[in-house]
Amino acid sequence: MKEKMGTTGLIFNEPLLWEKGSPGRMGVSLPRRDVDEAPLDPALVGDGPDFPDLSELDVVRHFTKLSQWNFGVDSGMYPLGSCTMKYNPKTNERQASLPGFAGAHPLLPEGLSQGLLALMHDLAADLGEITGLPAVTLQPAAGSQGELTGMLIFSAYHKHKGRPRSKVLIPDTAHGTNPASAALCGFKAVAVQSGPKGILQPETVASLMDADTAGIMITNPNTLGLFEDNIRQVAAIVHAKGGLVYGDGANMNAIMGVVNVGDLGVDVLHLNLHKTFSTPHGGGGPGAGAVCVNRELEPFLPVPRVVKDGEGFHLDENHPLSVGKVHAFYGNVAS
Repeated sequence: MKEKMGTTGLIFNEPLLWEKGSPGRMGVSLPRRDVDEAPLDPALVGDGPDFPDLSELDVVRHFTKLSQWNFGVDSGMYPLGSCTMKYNPKTNERQASLPGFAGAHPLLPEGLSQGLLALMHDLAADLGEITGLPAVTLQPAAGSQGELTGMLIFSAYHKHKGRPRSKVLIPDTAHGTNPASAALCGFKAVAVQSGPKGILQPETVASLMDADTAGIMITNPNTLGLFEDNIRQVAAIVHAKGGLVYGDGANMNAIMGVVNVGDLGVDVLHLNLHKTFSTPHGGGGPGAGAVCVNRELEPFLPVPRVVKDGEGFHLDENHPLSVGKVHAFYGNVAS
């Protein structure tokens, strides 16, 4: 890296290993050969691999410097809403690594899993109370799979009503994965242009909402960081045409504990537990994308479901309208 890339910010002008090396340097001491030397066939390997000649210290220093390029909450402030950069307290990692969690086998019988089942049951109840959407599944492994689960519920609901629909409205300020989630469930994504203030306009939604539209996917606050002030009017328009309202929970940090999402007219909501609730997460996983729905949509939630039966808990799969499993066993717990 001979060219200078800049003078400010996260710049580490670390040279390439070939620029650091010198002929004859070696970082290891190999044992004496006990076989005869056999030259490589030039036709197969050419001149051989071009390895740099480096001392052990050169190698250690090089990769230590490269490791300093990894930016995290321990080394600075990261304001963007990326799940891998949220501040997840390190004590959470300790709790997640307790033997009762980390050592639980997914095929343990229910009688030996009562602690885990109780925690899942109570967590689902808490999330339902927080959001105002009382029926909850913890199965989805991430927010993206939560979206997929929500769209599966949209599809199952309309089919059960005897009127399958083919389109879903998606604002231009919605979470970027929304169109893909709708498409994976067979829906056509219909773009909804936001108004001059960067939020949805009820009249625009009304012009697009028809009897062939399953509903709308809304991110609130949206990806511009703006609150959808007209969300109740939008929800009323969608509901009047028999549609459903999906709430993308990517930005729930801004409204959790302040807004009852169910009262806004949202029917299905996913929560990124690794964002808003500081579930241990980083480097691509594991995430957790709980999905909360209203009572009318509860029959369509994935199975199995944790049910309290007297003093104990068990997994119940007897839900004929369910969209089925969306994760092996019961999500990221003991799987």
